[in-house]
Amino acid sequence: MQLSDFSYDLPQELIAKYPLAVRSQSRLLQLDPAGAIQEGQFSDILNLIQPGDLLVFNDTKVIPARLFGQKVTGGKAEILVERLLDETRILAQVRVSKPPKSGDVLLFPQDIQFKVEARSQQFYELRYQGPHQSALEAIEAIGEIPLPPYMHRDVEESDKERYQTVYAAHKGSVAAPTAGLHFDEALLAQLKAKQVEMAHLTLHVGAGTFLPVRVPDVTQHKMHAEVFEVTADVCEKIKSAKARGNRVIAVGTTSLRALESAAREGELKPYRGETDIFIYPGFHFQCVDVLITNFHLPGSTLLMLVSAFAGYEKVMQVYRYAVERQYRFFSYGDAMWVERTVLCRAFSAPT
Repeated sequence: MQLSDFSYDLPQELIAKYPLAVRSQSRLLQLDPAGAIQEGQFSDILNLIQPGDLLVFNDTKVIPARLFGQKVTGGKAEILVERLLDETRILAQVRVSKPPKSGDVLLFPQDIQFKVEARSQQFYELRYQGPHQSALEAIEAIGEIPLPPYMHRDVEESDKERYQTVYAAHKGSVAAPTAGLHFDEALLAQLKAKQVEMAHLTLHVGAGTFLPVRVPDVTQHKMHAEVFEVTADVCEKIKSAKARGNRVIAVGTTSLRALESAAREGELKPYRGETDIFIYPGFHFQCVDVLITNFHLPGSTLLMLVSAFAGYEKVMQVYRYAVERQYRFFSYGDAMWVERTVLCRAFSAPT
């Protein structure tokens, strides 16, 4: 299984740099288990989701994780937070003219400083020093929303709202779980009125999500780890949905990765910790029956995940179709509804 197998030609003009005015008016490409394609609008999921089906959302909240400052010597310095480690420490990518050493201090506005304490591959462990109570407060005071690099534009005021789901609750992501960007309050209210069940888990997306696969043999790729939590309440809702014959619908690849991580040993259990699960064709799914997702970058682990879920040949065909039909790609782009050929088995009933 080669990296080149997951390549496709994408005209630059199909990369969505801005969201649509109304979240739920994005286009929706539906892929059924037989490989048939239907086109519509995202709000059409009202007709696709049945009463009793369970939607699982990732309620992480994006933090303004890109910080601009300088070295003590005056050279430019930029931090892109990977994750919050505790009240005063962060893991981050650091861009400076020369790799910083342990003990070096990076200076930022408002007397905020970050001291280099250690390095782990492409990331640095930094300790916050300054007037704010925590590293998170400092980041929120001076940081900016880290738009994905493929947008090739500066952050604008509107991104503070639009690069965030309407149900975001727990601060910690440096990238939005973008499938959720299509849901607005009106659509959520309609789904609830239809007796659709909902659950929320939390997976904090790290900056490593944008790191490319660098090995020709994709099975040799090492995923970055991300922090997530699946609660007992979520597990019980999933078990109940399966027991009554309804589907578990993951809103986004992050929700899917969290659920499949929690069910990795064949039994769905509450979990709080890290996952570095790498899902590519051949993966055995335990939990998720339907995936709602955006269109992903060529050669990305997310495209590999979708290919594992729906079938490599079908997914690559769909992507070529989406390019021909001029769908909007990536974070602010259009969405897919992807059904598995065989529904996942039922777990034991909740106790």
